[in-house]
Amino acid sequence: MMRWVLIFWIFILSAVAFLDRINISIAGASIASEYHLTDVKLGYIFSSFLIGYAACQAPGGRLADRFGPRRVITLAVLWWGLFSVLTASVPAGLGAALLLLIVIRMLLGAGEAVIFPASNQFVSKWIPTTERGVANGLIFAGVGTGAGATPLLVAYIMTHYGWRAAFWISAAVGVIAGAVWFLAARDTPERHPWVSARERRHIEAGLTLDPDPIDQQRAGSPLHEAPLPWGVILKSREVMAMALSYFTYGYVAWIFFSWFFIYLNRVRGLNLKASAFFSMLPFLAMAAGSLGGGAISDALTRHFGKRSGRCFFSVIVMLLAAAFLVFGAHVHSARIASIVLAGGAGSLYLSQSGYWSVTADIAGNASGTVSGLMNMGGQIGGAVTASLTPAIAGAYGWTASFVVAAALCTLGALAWLLVDPESSLANPRRPARRNPE
Repeated sequence: MMRWVLIFWIFILSAVAFLDRINISIAGASIASEYHLTDVKLGYIFSSFLIGYAACQAPGGRLADRFGPRRVITLAVLWWGLFSVLTASVPAGLGAALLLLIVIRMLLGAGEAVIFPASNQFVSKWIPTTERGVANGLIFAGVGTGAGATPLLVAYIMTHYGWRAAFWISAAVGVIAGAVWFLAARDTPERHPWVSARERRHIEAGLTLDPDPIDQQRAGSPLHEAPLPWGVILKSREVMAMALSYFTYGYVAWIFFSWFFIYLNRVRGLNLKASAFFSMLPFLAMAAGSLGGGAISDALTRHFGKRSGRCFFSVIVMLLAAAFLVFGAHVHSARIASIVLAGGAGSLYLSQSGYWSVTADIAGNASGTVSGLMNMGGQIGGAVTASLTPAIAGAYGWTASFVVAAALCTLGALAWLLVDPESSLANPRRPARRNPE
């Protein structure tokens, strides 16, 4: 069915997005050597991406709500390509190289900010509510797939052609994927010529928001509803609790995205090839966790309701992730530690689809904005860990860095207890419409 074809292509775009952002962590040692950077200064570059990424989450979601995910995602992918090329174009002998790299990575982050809020806007229009766990699981499996493929791919390119070539190839892959998306996608099922009447009826029956007035759309007068007021969004207990929880989620996830390769190479003593291999394990676990978590969450939601399927399930798996982090940090064998810590990453990602499914359910037509605000919390967490993790490790050791991450993961699990997944931001007096069984 067409909705799953397009969800699969968002999976591809999600993988490309993480190829464009993780390549710098694999090339980090080479970049630090060429530009004479300390780990702390390299952390500034990592954090700058996440500052731009976090700052543009809510505005990016608003753009997707206003102009639709087809155009917004296409323009974003072209933006990624441009700033990936610019990253590799900074001369090594330039006096202001560090500042320029920080600015370029910040702008790359701003461009990448729209991908997941825009994807959630797409999910809110195309995917019935009881299928959203699987849909989001597939989308975020792209995170693990892209991040998992990046270490070996970038290490191979670096070995044969240098680190700059890795950024040029990343940009080219993104432009091709974005072109395919623009040709294949439409903002709503009603506008897509390849959606059957049967699929369209199935989608409309399961949405938490009313379908767009088709006659107005076809007449050339798209309906632009008034955007959900910021006051309503910011006063929502559910939105704030999920933003807090996603902050802790992002803090933990970005340890793997920013520092895990370097941790295995420098701290655990693995060589470049072994580090590239074992640093893939958390990302493969993330991909498996996203897919498995989405399917489990949907099954629990169908049988026991959204509070069990989205909220309680997320509480359990995030507590499990915290346990893996503490245990893995104390394991002496580098290879066993890699496997245990990968278990923590996979457990964390079992909860991924819950965040995005709930925001799509409670926000309706404002799902891009609301999920963007939530994701901003996650990226602030990532920006904090990119700089704070090496600082904690330098002062107290890397075990302490993982223990702090586990404590935050526990806090994120408890925040889920404040979320009512049946609420509706558009009409707080009544719950979001349930999908008919």
